[in-house]
Amino acid sequence: MTVELATEVLALARAQGVTIATAESCTGGLIIGALTEIAGSSDVVDRGFITYSNAAKIEMLGILPATLDAHGAVSEQIAGEMAEGALTRGGVGLAVSVTGIAGPGGSEHKPEGRVCFGLAQTGRACRVETVEFGALGRSNVRAQTVIHALCLLKSALTHPA
Repeated sequence: MTVELATEVLALARAQGVTIATAESCTGGLIIGALTEIAGSSDVVDRGFITYSNAAKIEMLGILPATLDAHGAVSEQIAGEMAEGALTRGGVGLAVSVTGIAGPGGSEHKPEGRVCFGLAQTGRACRVETVEFGALGRSNVRAQTVIHALCLLKSALTHPA
């Protein structure tokens, strides 16, 4: 499923002349990896920001420390800032971001399997959403996050502004 989705995303982006960046925390580069697994992806995929730590989010994507303090790293606010940072700092037309609790663990307020997504696109308002995948286990949460992120990219390219 991942290969098919990535192939569709690349074809849609290529047809529209759109370049893509990712900003990833809990997936550690799996989204950009899924896209670059496809031969010829270099004409569409520009870069991936792997920002696992808060310091990396601030330094590489320009996340505001005040936003981190107010909402924490796993929040729609941070997902939005990550996506916007990848869009502007990457100089691309489309960026997706993810930040979440892959597990094991979590808390009452931020349970295992919660992932926040951001989608930034030139000329459009940034979209954010949270998906509760549940305690599926670390590998499964990460795999489901990749699929969902690719679906968000596909949707953005299928319904351009």
